Amino acid sequence: MDKSIIQLVDELPSDNITVKVLQALDYVAPGQWQNLVGFDNTIRAVTGETDTKVIQRIRDRATSLYHDPQQGYQAAIKLYQTLDKADTAMATAALANKLGEKIGFLSFLNNITPKADLTQTIDLLLKIAVEIIVFCKLNGIPQPNPQEFANSLANNYQDASLIRMVALVCLDGILPLGPDFLSKIQSMISGADSNAVTQNPVFQAINSSLPGNNPTDKLGFINQGFNSVQGWMNNLVSKTGITPQSISSHLGNFIQIADDNLDFVAAFLDQTTNYFEHTGIQTVARKLILQAHTLVKQEIPPEPAKPLQNNTTQYTVSTKVEVWDEEEEDWYEASIEKVQDDQFFIHYIGYGSSYNEWVGEDDIRTGDYAATDDNGYAVGKKVKRWSEDEETWYTATIEKIQGHQYFLHYVGYDSSYDEWVNADDIS
Repeated sequence: MDKSIIQLVDELPSDNITVKVLQALDYVAPGQWQNLVGFDNTIRAVTGETDTKVIQRIRDRATSLYHDPQQGYQAAIKLYQTLDKADTAMATAALANKLGEKIGFLSFLNNITPKADLTQTIDLLLKIAVEIIVFCKLNGIPQPNPQEFANSLANNYQDASLIRMVALVCLDGILPLGPDFLSKIQSMISGADSNAVTQNPVFQAINSSLPGNNPTDKLGFINQGFNSVQGWMNNLVSKTGITPQSISSHLGNFIQIADDNLDFVAAFLDQTTNYFEHTGIQTVARKLILQAHTLVKQEIPPEPAKPLQNNTTQYTVSTKVEVWDEEEEDWYEASIEKVQDDQFFIHYIGYGSSYNEWVGEDDIRTGDYAATDDNGYAVGKKVKRWSEDEETWYTATIEKIQGHQYFLHYVGYDSSYDEWVNADDIS
């Protein structure tokens, strides 16, 4: 069974070779990528929400959207995963998860064979093709459209999406093929045998997702995709001055590299990283969370403030009230001695002045109700409700009573949180 999007994001590593490589490339796109892991953490970072109930609703809606085939989220994840799995078929888990010390890269040279330039070129082209397909799926574009993608890449790409394309240029372009990788790719495309592409393991893995009814159509789409992003790639290199040596220097913080074996480094990273899948999951999660957040907010329209039984105008000096003591978990009779904005200086009846204190409006209520039930509650009365999950008391007012059940409205929250509770649940 496929994992849920929540599992995928929760299981993203906070530190491994993939993460180290992406962090090393921060110099190309400074501050663009944060390694967001954990689904709830991502919700908070993307939406700014802190209310646990809202976060849970976003989680639930995101899960539903993810499994809706019309949305394209799950198909996008599968493409990213398929691409990386096909491209790193010989990856060694022990290497991919090695942390801490500098990796003794040179000791692995005997077990690594650099890809031929043509194979490397095909892999890069196919990654571009997948990125275009996924972009269109996530943005509701019915058919893969390289030009729409190129426009968004130039103007809107950021965060995990941008670092993924930066890594593509650096790790699949410049590092293995050299600084003139664009012209080298162009010459290889024009002279390549179509069988070299169609028999490529990565092509075969994603073949069914490529648009076109036959190999010729599919190859045409792949070429069109590359042509659409050449300008962006060239501008990125020109603007940032990326070179094989600069990439090597930044990677050298955790891999022992010699300048004469950069093609081996590229092969090593190809086998031990899954940056397309890692950042792809983050891209899909961000897009999914934003949509879920919008829908949840639409379901909870802001309500005009309605007057509650306890408003500040009824609390004046000398008013007799009941004050909540959280430590004792009970209400105590008191009188108001001073009022300052929404704060009240109270004197507890039957206690000395040393107990006098300032309290907020949430912690006081009037005690005069003409009709109360057997439990001492009435409609409009302010009560406290304990939350086991949050380990805190919430202030609410009783809206309805049916037997020993009470319909609560939580002060400061909209009506979507209103609920029925038992007498034992409130104080």
